[in-house]
Amino acid sequence: MKKLIISLSLLTGIITFGQATSKTDTAKVQNIQEVLMTKKVFKKESDRFVYDISNAPVAKGNTTFDILKQTPLISSTDESTLKITGKNNAVIYIDGRKSNMDAQSLVQFLKNTPAENIQKIEVITMPGSEFQVDASDGIINIVMKKKMTNGLNGNMRMASTANIYSDNSASFSANYRKDKLGVSANLSGGENIRAQSYILKNGNRKATNESVGDIVDPNQNLGGYLNIDYQLTEKSNVALTWNTWANKSYNSTVDLFNTIRTLEGSIWKTNYTRSKNKEDARSYNNSLNLNYELKTDSLGSKLNLNAAYLNFKRFQTTENNTFVSTANGTDVYKSKYVEQNLPQLIDNFSGMADYIQKFKKDLTISVGGNYNKTKTDNDTKSVTSILNEDESLALLYDENGILLDNPKNEPNHFLYDENIYGIYLTVEKKFSDKFSGKAGTRYEITKSVGTSDNAQDINLRRIERNYSNVLPYVSLNYAINDNNNLSYAFSSRMRRPSFWEINPVKNILTENNYVQNNPFVKASSSYNHELTYMFKNSYFLILNHSLQKDVITQVPLQGIPVRADGKEETRNQLRYIRTNFGDKQEMSAMFGIQKAFFKQAWTTNFNIGVQHNRNKGSLSVDPTTGDIFPMYTNNTNSTSFVIQTNNNIRLDQKKTWFAGINFFYVDQQQIELGMLKDLASLDLSIKKIWNAWTFTVNLNDILKTNIVEVEDYQQNGNYNYVQNNMYRQSVGASIVYNFGNQKVKKVRNIENASDEIKSRTR
Repeated sequence: MKKLIISLSLLTGIITFGQATSKTDTAKVQNIQEVLMTKKVFKKESDRFVYDISNAPVAKGNTTFDILKQTPLISSTDESTLKITGKNNAVIYIDGRKSNMDAQSLVQFLKNTPAENIQKIEVITMPGSEFQVDASDGIINIVMKKKMTNGLNGNMRMASTANIYSDNSASFSANYRKDKLGVSANLSGGENIRAQSYILKNGNRKATNESVGDIVDPNQNLGGYLNIDYQLTEKSNVALTWNTWANKSYNSTVDLFNTIRTLEGSIWKTNYTRSKNKEDARSYNNSLNLNYELKTDSLGSKLNLNAAYLNFKRFQTTENNTFVSTANGTDVYKSKYVEQNLPQLIDNFSGMADYIQKFKKDLTISVGGNYNKTKTDNDTKSVTSILNEDESLALLYDENGILLDNPKNEPNHFLYDENIYGIYLTVEKKFSDKFSGKAGTRYEITKSVGTSDNAQDINLRRIERNYSNVLPYVSLNYAINDNNNLSYAFSSRMRRPSFWEINPVKNILTENNYVQNNPFVKASSSYNHELTYMFKNSYFLILNHSLQKDVITQVPLQGIPVRADGKEETRNQLRYIRTNFGDKQEMSAMFGIQKAFFKQAWTTNFNIGVQHNRNKGSLSVDPTTGDIFPMYTNNTNSTSFVIQTNNNIRLDQKKTWFAGINFFYVDQQQIELGMLKDLASLDLSIKKIWNAWTFTVNLNDILKTNIVEVEDYQQNGNYNYVQNNMYRQSVGASIVYNFGNQKVKKVRNIENASDEIKSRTR
């Protein structure tokens, strides 16, 4: 059910900024007390944007997720995903180490980690060859504060948010350093109930279907991390990192009332059913990483070695019930029952080696390689029962009058084995104080085999793929003068499907509406250009162009399908098929201002941009069954604009009261599923800082305008409409307490060897 929720949840968005003032308390400088010493809070470096929030009041009382949403170039419209302007996805790094968690666990982790520990946020819109990222992904690198002395410090946070249900969370973080030993730990958890309502409409000239109802998804989360770092010598360090996260979601329910109309001759016939589904799921994510770092000279050259292990487990059972109902919603009897067992086990062993050689004349050469071996085990089972009016098993016959099994048992044990080999070379050179450049290439070899015991379709029994890719990268940066900076970057990347996308199972919403994963999905490729101009570290203009080939997405096939044997089904169906779907181009231009006014009493980040999407794709055959549908095409273009402003206002001279006013608006735009209608949200907050305590109250989506709507009309008469209300309108409060010696040095963090694999458990 979670995968279905993720599949139907759509997004877009953008930004914020905060800055602290300094003061003098010496009588000798009383006459210049109003002079403010400021630093560059937001600046452009050679290959990244840097947002320094180390002393900004905007960080006080907020979570890491809150701060990321308010960071220039970063946005979220669904409170569960982050997006970088001009990119499809944001990959989270912490001190140069990619997150070890699946997407759902990562969101909970970011929402439970206080922002007080953050030094700065780096936004890498065009990652270099040394980074293992997919397609048009960008990188968000969260740099934690570095302390200077021995001791202990940390913080505690409690928060609660309410819309229809309440969302409660708590976290505890601590950092300890004693001479050569550093230890960092975090423990966080919470519980929430994700409530959503749906209106689903689809059909054509011969049949229509409307489903209206709710999804209620309770969740309990518990997790954290432990980092141990030890300095062996003046030049070498060793570190061990353990990340863990667990999620439990029992009694997650779907309740949809369906109105089904079919044209029989010249008369429309109406039937009513109810879909009542229940899901129990739990998942566990554990990873270990061992790192060794050796500094080889005084210029900063170093050798970095990593070995890692990742274990991901998800256990999921679903009960999908279809009831025959009356027009007023009274259930008459159960007509169909589907029971599914959908486990997924992932084991990954990884190794990575990097060597960075620095030379005296501002020349750096980096070379490295990685190896990833992943095995997934998906032993799924599905049992379908058709019932009579007395809810007894019905007798079913095929076209030849032969009695069929009822219930119908459809086991499928899908095993996937993948090996990835990668090497890279990057050269970075500073030619002068004004001009610098970086160029590199990455070569990857992928070998994978997927096997299935599915006896019904011989094509699914073994799927083998072997391919290689050369991925070039170049970045140029020119500082015209102290106030003007111009940069350009090109990157070629590929995206591999996540492991759940290639697991050939159905995620059932209603009897005739489901999402079908697809083991035939292949890697897609992306080619990206970016031109950036920045003025006085306060004004910026970013131009992007992205070409994506063989886009991985879900395609809504609907109608009365013709089976592979030539026989026609009896009911109109809607299948969201995960597959490769043509090409897509995205072109965008964004102008932004981030600035402080009135002696830094008001800090604001304002952005306005325009995006043009070009989609080109078509599909008529379900690649997992061979069933033929009316052709679905998306050869449309759209131009949309986005506007966002984030404001932090100091309400008193003592800098203890602050107000926040945030707003975004995203115009309608064409996506693979159809036309995504406009989205907007107005959020307000009030914050009180009292000694080591921070108290915050938030009001979110005050105007109730952050509701997803997608609509699509095909030339063949098919239409599809989705309205998804996630109840973003809410009120929340949080309390944060900081304790201990605030000069503790933060543990050294290390890039993880298995980083590339983690994101594919999404």
